[in-house]
Amino acid sequence: MFETFLICVGIYATIWYLYENLSSPILIIVNTLLELFIPSKKKSFKEKYGEWAVVTGATDGIGKQYAKELAKHGMNIVLISRTESKLIEVAKEIESMYSVKTKYVAVDFGNGKKIYEKIKEELKSMDIGILVNNVGSFHEYPEYLDKISEDTLWSIMNINVGAITMMSRMIIPQMKANKRGMIVNLSSGTQTQPMPLMTIYAASKIYVTNFTLALQKELKKYNVEVQLLSPMFVKTKMLNSDRLNENPFVTNVEKYTRHAVFTLGKSSQTTGYWEHAIQVAFIKIVPQVLRTQCAWITARFMKAEYLQKQKLS
Repeated sequence: MFETFLICVGIYATIWYLYENLSSPILIIVNTLLELFIPSKKKSFKEKYGEWAVVTGATDGIGKQYAKELAKHGMNIVLISRTESKLIEVAKEIESMYSVKTKYVAVDFGNGKKIYEKIKEELKSMDIGILVNNVGSFHEYPEYLDKISEDTLWSIMNINVGAITMMSRMIIPQMKANKRGMIVNLSSGTQTQPMPLMTIYAASKIYVTNFTLALQKELKKYNVEVQLLSPMFVKTKMLNSDRLNENPFVTNVEKYTRHAVFTLGKSSQTTGYWEHAIQVAFIKIVPQVLRTQCAWITARFMKAEYLQKQKLS
């Protein structure tokens, strides 16, 4: 009797583990096969969601590449980021590569509440079909919480928690009225366990995850899609580690973003790239206490590497 109970528990745990970790890549494969073998008129992003895509944190890394990928699919792009000179450069690059229109808004999300009236005014009367809440911030290198300045902590909270919340709130009424739209929220693989020395960053990504999954339920009846995108390590400026950037398991940003955009409309919760899905599946086999210990070792390594580089420069 007890053995039967244990077998049932094992089967139950296995089914839910496989569902939580493999349902997204399987769903993407199924949708792709359906598109290949059951011909139908496929709507463009612009037809399906709307004319314009808004991308925050759009001048570097995933944000910049995501904007370029959406432009490749015919979307007009609103770039929102802090540095106007970079925004102008990215806008010109996109317009020179693709037959789309661009607009940019220069604001610092770290400044909190006061910036959103400007954004709202700039986006007024635009048909926003896709919102990509990509902007994120991390302190310069892994560090103990009490050694990080208050200004830096407030800036990270304003960016990582405030921006996704207020940008979504701003765009949702239009999407609900139009009965269409896509919101993409960037979380991170760091939300799979606590991250010592990266405490506030990883904790903010848990907020993004729960915020997104709840918002999916709120907006489903309005035909507004909300995707949770949780990449593992990607080669960007935020990953300030030469050794990690050389790691074969760390994906270059162009390849990652191309795959991530491919998942739009196919999966509501994804790592964005099949290699990352496999990494997460294996990570979650390990008990959280061991994952946290591994994160602690990795963060200390990254800190030591950064301080050594500073000493040599």
